[in-house]
Amino acid sequence: MLMNGADLLAVANEHSFAVPAFNISDYAMFNGIVDVSEQRRAPLIVAIHPDEVSHIGHDVLPALIQRAHKASVPVAIHWDHGGTYEQMLRAFQIGFTSVMIDGSMLPYEENVALTAKVVEAAHAVGVSVEGELGTIGKLDEQAEAGVAVSDIIYTDPDQAVDFVQRTGVDSLAIAIGTAHGLYPKGLTPELKLDLLTEIKSRLPIPLVLHGGSGNPDDEIGRAVKLGVNKINISSDIKVAYHDRMREVLADLTLREPNTIQPPAIEAMNAVAAQKIELFDAAGKADLY
Repeated sequence: MLMNGADLLAVANEHSFAVPAFNISDYAMFNGIVDVSEQRRAPLIVAIHPDEVSHIGHDVLPALIQRAHKASVPVAIHWDHGGTYEQMLRAFQIGFTSVMIDGSMLPYEENVALTAKVVEAAHAVGVSVEGELGTIGKLDEQAEAGVAVSDIIYTDPDQAVDFVQRTGVDSLAIAIGTAHGLYPKGLTPELKLDLLTEIKSRLPIPLVLHGGSGNPDDEIGRAVKLGVNKINISSDIKVAYHDRMREVLADLTLREPNTIQPPAIEAMNAVAAQKIELFDAAGKADLY
């Protein structure tokens, strides 16, 4: 069931649901995320950003690919927030079926040129490409790249149409008010759902929401209904995983991973299952 990201998201776009893109940073997390997706009969995007790639190493990709082939639900393996053309070529070589090239911090014409160059190479080898237009917020130093929340540049609908036409991207990450990381107390995210509606009315391709952790469920649910087809979740599942692991490790006599990690996976999967339901992805594997 290993799939190209464009083929996976085309079904979500047609049937108005969002595929969760869960960022994994070790093999146990990966297996747990596949397990909960199979239990919920939900399509899955396994997202790995450059810091995570450097942590798990390139040599783990064949194992991820093998498990994806055996999975009972559709799976795409996605390089998240690629920064350079050369990095994207490496992603193709080691087996990613989907990539994101993030030129959102570049001047517009440079973003267009870089994204179009990646699309040309990716499509030649059957890999799908996600681009990004506008800037996503960054809430803490451990979060993925972004700008101060006060400096978010929202996606311009006219520019989005031009960007998609000139680059040929398969999906587009848009900036409508989300931020990477976890929102501190007192700071409430607010999505510009009217902007999402306008962009969706003008673009036929799947739209992507980055910074999905920490947003109110009702806003995320409405965003899905209004046309978001992929939502990235990283911080929420990592916090659940590592908080539970810290609790388990309070028992200093423990040393075996099969004792330490399963409770952490269970905690992570409880969060992942809630996201799958929120995104209306449960049961949608049967559409493929």
